[in-house]
Formats: sequence, structure tokens, C-alpha cells
Amino acid sequence: MADTPDNGADTGAAEAAGQQQPAQVKMNVLAQFVRDLSFENILSQKGTSGDVQPDVQVQVNLDAKKRSTEHQYEVIMKLKVESKSKSSGDMLFILEMDYAGVFQIENVPDEQLHPFLLIECPRMLFPFARRIVSDVTRDGGFPALNLETIDFVQLYRAEIARRQKETAGTEQKLDA
Repeated sequence: MADTPDNGADTGAAEAAGQQQPAQVKMNVLAQFVRDLSFENILSQKGTSGDVQPDVQVQVNLDAKKRSTEHQYEVIMKLKVESKSKSSGDMLFILEMDYAGVFQIENVPDEQLHPFLLIECPRMLFPFARRIVSDVTRDGGFPALNLETIDFVQLYRAEIARRQKETAGTEQKLDA
């Protein structure tokens, strides 16, 4: 087949369509790091031994803040993992970790930035934080703990609902 000359009609249509399309979101992970890590093997401190069935509780908190450089944000995932014996209720271990990421984010509308920072950024960090938790628990003398995937959308919605309920409760107290 022969090449056909470009008459510019297609280019004009693409440019017109490009003007209607919002700029594509850009996200780069500039850094990720353990900000704080603590692991207490309470089982070995007490000298207890034997087979125990663990009951593991995981708490996740998220925080995000703007950095001084334009379009840069720091997102911190705070994990607290407590393991207790199902039979006795004795604490086996406590792991606390703050895992942070520095992100370069552009072209996200202001009204969508908050959920983006607290949903998409933690999704990028989570596999690395999971690996650290697994390694630390294994190196601490326990079977490696592989955290289940966290639904950050549900976590975000639950936090928004909690804050709205808290605000409504405060307003009712002021009215009384």
C-alpha cells in the first residue's frame, strides 16, 4: 500500500479531542522508607514455650502531608500488629511500623487529591510494608506473618464515615 499524504484533518481532530481531555495523572514514587520500627518478642521475654495458637490483630492508620517542594507529598502508613495467644490471651509479640513514601503527583484535581493520597499511594507502598512485616516476624522467632491485602478504598470510606458521625455527635452536644 502507498503512503497517503497527511492533510492535517486527523491532527486537528486529535488536538480538539486533546483539549477536551484533562491532563493525564502523573505519579512517581521518589522514595520509600521505614520511618520507625519496633518489634517486641514478649513470648521469649517471659520464657514461655510450647505451641500456641496466635490471634493476630492489625491496625492501619494513614497520614499524608504536602512537602515544601511543589507537587510532592509524603504518605505514611502506620501499622500496629499485636499477636495474642488464643487460649490464654497472653501477648506474643507487638510490631509497630511507620512506613513512608514520597510521591511526585501532578494533574490530580484538588477535590480528588485527598482520596488519591490515602488510597492510591498506600496501594503502592503496601507490598513493601507487607514484606518488612513478614521478614521482621520471621527474624523475631515467629512464623512469617503475611498480611492480607488491605482494601484502602473501604478504609478511606470508613474513616470519612467515622469523621462525619463524630462531627454530627459534636453538633448534637452543642445544640443540647
